Amino acid sequence: MAIFDLLEENTFAPETGRGGPFALHLSIVGNHLALEVRDPVTYAPISAHLLSLTSFRRYIRDYHRITESYFAAIRTASTYRIEAVDMGRRGLHDEAAEALRARLAGKIRLDHPTARRLFTLISAIQPHTGRHGADTDAKTSILFVCSMNAVRSPMAAALARRFLAGGAITRSAGVHTGRIDSFVHEVMEEVGIDLSVHSPHSLSELHVTHLDLVVSLSDDAPEAIKQSGITIGKTEHWPVPDPSRAEGNRDQKRQAYRAVRDQLDEMIKEHLAPMVTQGSQSK
Repeated sequence: MAIFDLLEENTFAPETGRGGPFALHLSIVGNHLALEVRDPVTYAPISAHLLSLTSFRRYIRDYHRITESYFAAIRTASTYRIEAVDMGRRGLHDEAAEALRARLAGKIRLDHPTARRLFTLISAIQPHTGRHGADTDAKTSILFVCSMNAVRSPMAAALARRFLAGGAITRSAGVHTGRIDSFVHEVMEEVGIDLSVHSPHSLSELHVTHLDLVVSLSDDAPEAIKQSGITIGKTEHWPVPDPSRAEGNRDQKRQAYRAVRDQLDEMIKEHLAPMVTQGSQSK
């Protein structure tokens, strides 16, 4: 019913400014809900957003319980009781929908009815979360942090993800939330990495409780990491310049991004190589 209603009518637009229609792919990735916006014909990626399931678990749990109560009431309860349970169900559904809209603010524009129907689908797939990523707890978790999560940290996370080849869970975040940077897409495509689906987000949006390694890439990141409240096994600071501040023409700026990309690649290979070696020896 939710899918049918969404196809009939919805208000949904990524902040990238691209016009619709869109294909939306919902999935569970570890403890995160992944919303991948794609081209409806080619399914080429347009944008992607990871939302922690932690903040939605209460809504989903309570929604399943009250829905079960509603269907039980239909079979045996009075009309008054059925209406009371249904009002509670609708109220919780509305609250969850607004929470979803708030979490997607600045990323995706959607109205209340669309958010309600998407929450219905999220509630349907969430119980299956335990079937995916069961081995993630055994993997080393790494987080790269820079000022805006627009340039340095997403580049570093993508390069580390390729270098470690699935041997670690690699994430990125910013002290603040920045804007998508087209130069990042260009220089990463040159080395075969597609970052067009990256959406900048801040440390406060991560909703993780423990990380094995956190690497700060900007001067303001170390203090923000300390204030995050996340339990961290090890921290490192890699001073890397912000190429978005480079002056000159477009080619000169692009070259600054390439220099940072290559610097990060070398630092990742140097500092994370022992992790790869240990992983291969343990197999």
